[in-house]
Amino acid sequence: MRRLLIVALLASTAAAPPSDPAHAPADHGATPAAPVAPAAEMPVPAASAAGRPVLPPFAATLAQMPIVTDSRDWPELSEEAAWDEIIHAKPETRQLARWHYVGSLIRRGLGAEALGVLETMESDDEDLALVAPFQLATGAALVMIGHNRDAVEALSLPELEGNAEACAWRVRALAGTGDAKAAARQINCAVPAINGRTPQERKPFTLAAARGAIAIGQGQPAIAWLKLFGDQDPQANLLRGKALLASGDAAEGLFRLSRAELSGGPEIQAEAKLAHIEGDLKLHRIDPAEGVNRLEALRYGWRGDEIEAGALRLEYQLALETNNRRAALRSAATLFRFYRPDGDAGPMLKQIQTWLAEMLAPDSGTPLPEAAGLYWDYKELGPAGAEGDALALRLAQRLQDAGLYPRAAELLQYQLMQRRQDVAQGPLSVKVASLFILSGDPVKALDTLHATEQASYSDAMRFDRKRIEAVALYKLGREDAAMAALEGVPGGSGVRSEIHWRTRNWGSFITENEATLPAPGAMTPPAQAIVLRQAVALAMLNQEAKLQALRARYGAAFKALPSAQAFDLLTQPSPTVDPARISAAMAAIPEASPTGAIGDLMDATTTS
Repeated sequence: MRRLLIVALLASTAAAPPSDPAHAPADHGATPAAPVAPAAEMPVPAASAAGRPVLPPFAATLAQMPIVTDSRDWPELSEEAAWDEIIHAKPETRQLARWHYVGSLIRRGLGAEALGVLETMESDDEDLALVAPFQLATGAALVMIGHNRDAVEALSLPELEGNAEACAWRVRALAGTGDAKAAARQINCAVPAINGRTPQERKPFTLAAARGAIAIGQGQPAIAWLKLFGDQDPQANLLRGKALLASGDAAEGLFRLSRAELSGGPEIQAEAKLAHIEGDLKLHRIDPAEGVNRLEALRYGWRGDEIEAGALRLEYQLALETNNRRAALRSAATLFRFYRPDGDAGPMLKQIQTWLAEMLAPDSGTPLPEAAGLYWDYKELGPAGAEGDALALRLAQRLQDAGLYPRAAELLQYQLMQRRQDVAQGPLSVKVASLFILSGDPVKALDTLHATEQASYSDAMRFDRKRIEAVALYKLGREDAAMAALEGVPGGSGVRSEIHWRTRNWGSFITENEATLPAPGAMTPPAQAIVLRQAVALAMLNQEAKLQALRARYGAAFKALPSAQAFDLLTQPSPTVDPARISAAMAAIPEASPTGAIGDLMDATTTS
């Protein structure tokens, strides 16, 4: 609330001061003023979008000012003095007055208020974001309110690299993000700025530096720095315990951690418990299994910060040591989903992907339902690109072979939608749409094809997608739309004839199927089906002349085939259509569809 009030007041001070004649209050008892010159003849000050005057640029001025390198360089102003300067500032000095106020707020540890003023300043001059002093102040304010990752970014300008004050704030910011090793690398640079503070002001910086030293195994320097704090201080005892363990004094270290657990707040207690578990494991006082149990109990009651992330990292290491792949997957997945593994992310991700590939391999012995669950639980950790596609396709094929079409479709759809305008979407989209049709959901099949449409597909891929689209439309009863989708598609006559055959549109079927009639000779089952279907359609329409031409053309080829009797029945000269004869002959047509997999898709039962 206080920060919002300050921002509002600062914005209001951007209006012209009361001494400005143009904004003077009206005196209703005064003599009327002389006529005012036309507006075109009067100089009009530039105005911002908010209606207040635009202030002169300040970024270059601030960049030329001496930069803060020590806490004593921040201005020491009382609240009243700072506001008096702002209120009486002219437009050309208003930003400088604000800057003095920012420095005084940082010096007093009022980070939220300082950030509000900095935002107001930047709204009037966006170039301030490029200026090192401004970013130093921003970084300091962000550390004070706990926005440590944003603070690290603000303090990353090259001009601030060797600045002692910036290094001091970076130590706190980096320690706050959990990257204590990076914080340790800033300590030498930060020491002058930390030592220049009063003992009370020095405490948060000293604690952060101690964390950094402990992280790189320098326990003794950390213990020396912690002498600034009393023997009863819970946070100091927590760090003393860690430092003593790092220095090899296990008994005293664990004792200090126990004291921190007893007297500290919830956060200190949780961190002390984690450090205690680490110490017990390091000293082999507990085995890895007991360590995992304790870590799980800790995480059950404490979630959402670097303490939980530390517990998860330790769980992962214990799982690696005991070759417990499932436990390792659980810990790593939580780390990647909610935290940033930072330096160990690469090796951890590679190990997880290797394990997933092994556990999901067809010869792994992992039962199919369990394998599908593993993939779905950790799918975002799987490999990307062609390797990820191969892993997903192998598992999807196992699901498809088991008749679990919806599961297979959902699995591959996730893999498909991770791609963004990738040509590999083409074949994968055909596979996913086909699985949705097999699972009885042609609507999702169409949605998949439409969602993955792109101009970079080859003609062959576009034609494959059009055939699947036609099948989905047919399954939805939209025969005309299916025919339109096949317009100009090579081999489309085969799909069209299949649709006409299933809808008993005999005339259209004869026209389409005629183009696919095979040459007389060796007759495969699909070729036999094409000829026999043509004979059925001709018989149904009583086109005797074409039927006899068909008999003359293929009679010899059918003589030695199991379907010879059906061909003979269908093509015998007959003055009338015999339904019984037609029915018997149709039953004898080979089941192999002339359109192959397309026929299987058309046979699928639609549930929607």
